[in-house]
Amino acid sequence: MTEITDSASSPSADVPDWEKRFRAPRVSLPDWAEDAPDNALFVSNATGTYELYAWDRATGARRQATDRPNGTTDGVLTPDGAWIWWFSDTDGDEFGVWRRQPFGGRPAGEADEPAVPGLAPSFPAGLALGRGGLAAVGRSTDEDGTTIHVVRVDGGEPAEIYRHRESASVGDLSYDGDLLAIEHTEHGDAMHSALRVVRLDGSRVAELDDTEGGTRELGLEVLGFSPVAGDSRLLVGHQRRGRWEPMIWDPLTGEETDLAVELPGDLGAEWYPDGSGLLIEHSFEARSELWRYDMAKRALVRVETPAGSVSGATARPDGSVEYLWSSAAVPPSVRSTAGGTILDAPGFTAPGSVPVEDAWVEGPGGRVHALVQRPSGARGPLPTVFEIHGGPTWHDSDAFAAAPAAWVDHGFAVVRVNYRGSTGYGREWTDALKHRVGLIELEDIAAVREWAVSSGLADPARLVLSGGSWGGYLTLLGLGTQPDAWAAGLAAVPVADYVTAYNDEMEALKAMDRTLLGGTPEEVPERFAASSPLTYVDEVRAPVYISAGLNDPRCPIKQVENYVDRLAARGAVHEVYRYEAGHGSLVVEERIKQVRLELDFARRHVAARA
Repeated sequence: MTEITDSASSPSADVPDWEKRFRAPRVSLPDWAEDAPDNALFVSNATGTYELYAWDRATGARRQATDRPNGTTDGVLTPDGAWIWWFSDTDGDEFGVWRRQPFGGRPAGEADEPAVPGLAPSFPAGLALGRGGLAAVGRSTDEDGTTIHVVRVDGGEPAEIYRHRESASVGDLSYDGDLLAIEHTEHGDAMHSALRVVRLDGSRVAELDDTEGGTRELGLEVLGFSPVAGDSRLLVGHQRRGRWEPMIWDPLTGEETDLAVELPGDLGAEWYPDGSGLLIEHSFEARSELWRYDMAKRALVRVETPAGSVSGATARPDGSVEYLWSSAAVPPSVRSTAGGTILDAPGFTAPGSVPVEDAWVEGPGGRVHALVQRPSGARGPLPTVFEIHGGPTWHDSDAFAAAPAAWVDHGFAVVRVNYRGSTGYGREWTDALKHRVGLIELEDIAAVREWAVSSGLADPARLVLSGGSWGGYLTLLGLGTQPDAWAAGLAAVPVADYVTAYNDEMEALKAMDRTLLGGTPEEVPERFAASSPLTYVDEVRAPVYISAGLNDPRCPIKQVENYVDRLAARGAVHEVYRYEAGHGSLVVEERIKQVRLELDFARRHVAARA
């Protein structure tokens, strides 16, 4: 293997801390091969672009596995550790094919081969790699909906075993490779999946459906088959008690084992490699921690981690746990319960930032949780950025983030709101969005905004609404529906014209929009109109900055241009930055450029106000 070279040497003293946080090399939690645990795969920005790296843990050698202008982050190891599969799209458009390379790499100048030559390009819909060259590949296209194909890579054509217009995805292959778990939404609710287990010829083995044909809104997710040969049990996430938690289901016998883990908040889980226990990731009120669930004793044992957020964890064959940890004040690192940091990127360490404070505000739908950062020693009222997360089914947490830290460095307070729709606060909170999409989230943001002003934190004349993806959508919608509340808006890769976005976006997101709004634009035009920023564009009073990827399949460029044209027609103050990538950028310097443009826009239009 060829060692990683460090192109991220320590920057000069005149480089500001906010840029250093983006440039500092980072690594993801390493994935490892089930039958060759010394073979690992991780993502790093060591070259200035996020790419996949192979790591031979036995020798310590690391090798850059992919090298593309717009970066690569989706990769999987085969169970024997012999091959790396990675997803190849075009300039961030998310439409492409899986390719593969030997773990040790190919000779110089030799290109990676398509992993399944018989499959045409598509949007990915899950991937499971089994033993003996077995693979289950999920595909999504506008023409076919979701299809799933099974193939023996080293011999045989891919066989289509599943097809449906609604969204679905590959879950997992059983250890023995005779069962495949699929998540599907054939009932038409893209927010709540049902599960199906099939043989490799597509014949149905068992079905688990908590939606009862769409009459109730309970979702299921595949967490993984047992890692033990001959064991058909499947670890499943469910919402039967109002939050995500694990149970075990045997699709061959129908037996369900309720684990009843008594912890508040959402619970994720994965198997320990010997099947003796489960590694529980517990997320509650914007923090997370780890526990071991002993299968024999049916008991929880705490896995000690610092206060903050665990962004991923895995149990190793020796029983140790490796995890990616950070807090708002401390940059991320990959740690082990065996002691110390287990994977460092070459180069300098990112400067820290300030810790978050918790704010709980009474909103129209219940208590709203917000995370607040302010410059050290600063007193209000301060210019304040409301940095709104995407998703919408996601949440901001006490984790390190370079963009909020940049605002703090420039004298702004930062408020991040876990509005209705956010995860980590129970199923009802997450599912509250339907039919009044966007408007519900903005009610919660408005409640927190009123608190920020009345508490003396925020200067009401210097409030910035900002976000990316769904957060960018809420920014544009908020500028139009709350025109007197905001001094400026910063919208990255936003939904701007909901009807055009629906018509142009990838099929899986169309399904999600039909669920959120209750139908298509033709079926519920009034709901699309009420939730579209374009409807309110003539009410926008604040200066608007918009950045958009020209190849974005999630928030396509045409609908952004429609909104910008309307701003221009009425002479509204606005600036637009278009870049050659998809839904965001994996190139560090490009990301720094975008944040620099946002900071400059805010300086000119907001920060100077008295």
